Amino acid sequence: MITRVDSYLHSVPLSGAVAEQLGPFTLFRSTTVWPYYARPVPGSGATIEPDDIERVRARCAELEIPMSFEWVVETCPSLGPAAISAGLTAVEHPLLVLERKDFRPAVADARCEILPADDDEVRRARAVVGLAFSEPGTGVGSAGPAERDAAAAEVPDDVAAALRDRMLRGVSVGAAAYTADGIVASGNHQPVDSVSEIVGVGTLPSMRRRGLAAAVTSTLVEHALDHGVEVVMLSAQSEAVAAVYKRVGFRQIGHAGAAE
Repeated sequence: MITRVDSYLHSVPLSGAVAEQLGPFTLFRSTTVWPYYARPVPGSGATIEPDDIERVRARCAELEIPMSFEWVVETCPSLGPAAISAGLTAVEHPLLVLERKDFRPAVADARCEILPADDDEVRRARAVVGLAFSEPGTGVGSAGPAERDAAAAEVPDDVAAALRDRMLRGVSVGAAAYTADGIVASGNHQPVDSVSEIVGVGTLPSMRRRGLAAAVTSTLVEHALDHGVEVVMLSAQSEAVAAVYKRVGFRQIGHAGAAE
């Protein structure tokens, strides 16, 4: 399973990037409005050294793009120590998967449905996620519908257009939870063949502790399983956040590493 997830994570950036080989790494050079990263080639068994990091650093400087790395810790355990030795900051997050037999649908006091590729809806959903990640964790915070609407008005046109394009191409599927205040939680899944990753699930901080993230995740999982996906995966911000996903049926298989 962890090998299958690693292979998926190496293919999913290709919907918005071109791949360039640099020693033991694939550098994904973005063709859209947000940057990508470098990953160790799945199955190579390479031991990453600080010099390998420096080669990527030099190439990113040449291309004038930010340098970052993502990987599955269990399939490339040498990358984290090499990144730290090269002066990068490295973190690990719980890596979880869900198969159909383990799915336990979640509901909340909100209407959850697949998000249309509508400009206003996409902007509001993006704003919700931005506010959620600005106040990380699972505790109730301050930002609510008024802050969402203000942030939605500030979403750059090119970002909104890129998000809509991905939805229209089917490489990203959005879902949202709605109350009388409009969108209060949102997230996406990104299918490639029989695997999909759930990304960017966030709840307005003022609306936390109501099961909205689990309900949005459940809606995304159901859509994925209904459209040919066999394995749904995600990386959680923390063990506390991972617990939310485990209630839907996810189980931890390892750790996702990130360095920048």
